[in-house]
Amino acid sequence: MDDQLRVGLIGAGPWATTVHAPGLADHPGTRLASVWARRRDAAAELAGRYGAEVADDLDRLIDQVDVVAVAAPPSVQAELALRAAQAGKHLLLEKPMAGTVEEARRLAGAVADHDLASLLMLTLRFSPEVVDWLAELGKLGGWTGGSVQWLSGALLGGKYAGSLWRQDQGALMDVGPHAFDLLDAALGPITEVLAAHRADNDLWHLILGHGDGATSTATLSMRLPTQPTVVEFSVYGSHGHRALAARQTPAQQAYTAMLDDFVAMVHSGRHSHPCDAQRGLHLQQILDQALRKLP
Repeated sequence: MDDQLRVGLIGAGPWATTVHAPGLADHPGTRLASVWARRRDAAAELAGRYGAEVADDLDRLIDQVDVVAVAAPPSVQAELALRAAQAGKHLLLEKPMAGTVEEARRLAGAVADHDLASLLMLTLRFSPEVVDWLAELGKLGGWTGGSVQWLSGALLGGKYAGSLWRQDQGALMDVGPHAFDLLDAALGPITEVLAAHRADNDLWHLILGHGDGATSTATLSMRLPTQPTVVEFSVYGSHGHRALAARQTPAQQAYTAMLDDFVAMVHSGRHSHPCDAQRGLHLQQILDQALRKLP
């Protein structure tokens, strides 16, 4: 297709391998054109599966493409994505968007200054069951509270247990953006972290304040021997209680739905989206507040 977006992928780890690369290669609106990673052999192996080039350095990758997709640790993503944005490349980003609020602010500013399309890979938001749930909540209104429990043993074993940034920063930074994003979308903008506590096993308990007076709670851990993972969202208010059904949509399918939106954004020139870089900055600010609330 002449109008396919050429995408350069940064990273060759498990998420890049199982979601980004096949999703970009299979979508009719994108073409995986180039791969760059810290380990060239890993980049070459991944690129070879899809007929993509291996970039010897980041500048070469940026020069070759229309879009840069990043699958790298947060602080690394912020630095590399900023270089891509300053070169005028549209961005597909992971969560959290950066390692600090200041890094996120610089990146979101560069995206805005260069009028770029950007999307954060908030998997749940692109799942049909979540889209339908949020639509129902918005139609009814009157929600005054909510909660999320996200409990897993992902850092005790499995393909992500070797992720140094996840081991270091834990559930708050890895699954926290998903949890806060969905509570925020369901109940209105989170304006304050009212309280936060972290136990030794990376078990987080948080109380969140929302702009319209609603409150919510979040319980998060990736170091509990829980199988399968528990992910439960619910809200309550004048219309009773509404729970989100168990996740049904695989990450790969959600990624395809995200690419549908992204391709449309680039071709239409309308670059704002509920899950864009500005959303990433907002979530980064919530994460920062949570860390500052620790005793």
